[in-house]
Amino acid sequence: MKTYIVTFLLLATSFFAKAQDAPVRWATQETFFEDLVGKDLPDFKGLTVNKISFKREALKNEIVLINFWFEKCPPCIAEMPELNKLVDKYAKQKVKFIAITYNLPSSAKRFQNRNGYKYEVVSLTKEELRKLNINHGFPSNILVGRDGKILYATANISFSDPDFKAKSILLEEKLKAEIEKSGH
Repeated sequence: MKTYIVTFLLLATSFFAKAQDAPVRWATQETFFEDLVGKDLPDFKGLTVNKISFKREALKNEIVLINFWFEKCPPCIAEMPELNKLVDKYAKQKVKFIAITYNLPSSAKRFQNRNGYKYEVVSLTKEELRKLNINHGFPSNILVGRDGKILYATANISFSDPDFKAKSILLEEKLKAEIEKSGH
């Protein structure tokens, strides 16, 4: 009996020792974004800046780059020229560019007109944004494939800032691959 107890304790101890050797995966913005990949773009509904209803269904069978922003967000505003360049580069290849904000449609429209933001702007309530649960801070950028699955997610877009360049290039590579896969 003593032998069984000692054997059991040794096995139990070795199990827990191995469990502690496993690397800890802390929840961060990056792990949140990684966990989105392969998931379906959740349902959402909002209003365009012209107060027309906009739902996720409008993006069916589309390659979509979604940018989450709000008017008083300095990093959101800083990345807008880079986002506009992506619109110019890929709009003819049937890529939809959607900017989701919690700002009211009328306010977002004034901002868009004043700053030349080229994305289609959609206003969601803060509650609808929480339910959507795919942005992890502002700005956030989500690339969605034609099949409605999230291909990539990242925070800031910048092809010149060394802190964001590699992830921005990766996003663009994934965008190009999806375009090629779709034959556009």
